Amino acid sequence: MVQIIFWEVLHMNEIEKNKYHETKTHSSAEFLFNTYPCSIPIDFPSVPLHWHNDMELIVIKHGSAKVTLNLTTHQLSAGDILVVLPENLHSIDCAIGDKLEYENIIFKKELLSFATNDITMSKYLTPFFNGDFPIVTHVHMGYSFYSHFVKIINTMDVLCDKKEFGYQLAIKSCLLELIHIMIRHPPKTEVNKKSEKSVDKIKEILTYMEQHYNEEIPIEKIADICHYSPSHFMKFFKNHMGTSFIKYLNDFRLIKARTRLLTTEDTVLEIAGDCGFNNLSHFNRLYKNKYGITPSMTREM
Repeated sequence: MVQIIFWEVLHMNEIEKNKYHETKTHSSAEFLFNTYPCSIPIDFPSVPLHWHNDMELIVIKHGSAKVTLNLTTHQLSAGDILVVLPENLHSIDCAIGDKLEYENIIFKKELLSFATNDITMSKYLTPFFNGDFPIVTHVHMGYSFYSHFVKIINTMDVLCDKKEFGYQLAIKSCLLELIHIMIRHPPKTEVNKKSEKSVDKIKEILTYMEQHYNEEIPIEKIADICHYSPSHFMKFFKNHMGTSFIKYLNDFRLIKARTRLLTTEDTVLEIAGDCGFNNLSHFNRLYKNKYGITPSMTREM
């Protein structure tokens, strides 16, 4: 399955990225765990809808966030935590003019692998990562386990900062303890989840868009992929994404174009065409509406 990651910052080269944010990295090929601070809009304007194979914890430090998780919207405040399981669709945004600061904790589920005949894998960890257990995904002060949950996260931060001998073992222990808390404290009310079918449809649409954004994508074509009529597709996409498919596609193309402008010497005309814009005037107008400057001015940054 193609994984769609729309983060503009992920497509920047290291020089451009470091102008905005000094990344705090604690991962390596030998230890599949990473934690780092993020800020919207300083590091990037938002984190559009994407998914990946990793487990993620989003810890709000300052400000408030509008977060979408599997097409369900959550409002998070300072101190709140969002739990994102592998393959979950999610996005992060904040109100215009606001500033959001949060900690991102990401680790691969393989970090907590045990022998296949180990009951901790078959009975707990595999079902947990597959989303088979009902869990609280928006952790806040209203839950009895909140203080314990936060204490463990703070412990992991200290462990990563000090990096004392054996800290990787302690972090694994902390992660297992967090999972234990989650499976022992399921939601008291039924979780309002969008159907898996809708989530899979959106993933299918985004995957196709990622692979063909440089081509013309008629509504009829993308609707046919979803086995919908054009009118039903447009309604489905708008209901779940909060915007039209055309606007979403154009925004994605603009992100790709901006990355090319910042990281290559290709001409504006070449970039516009390669990113699916056959009309240069139309591209310039959309680009300025989104970023407040022209493509040529971006080149001069």
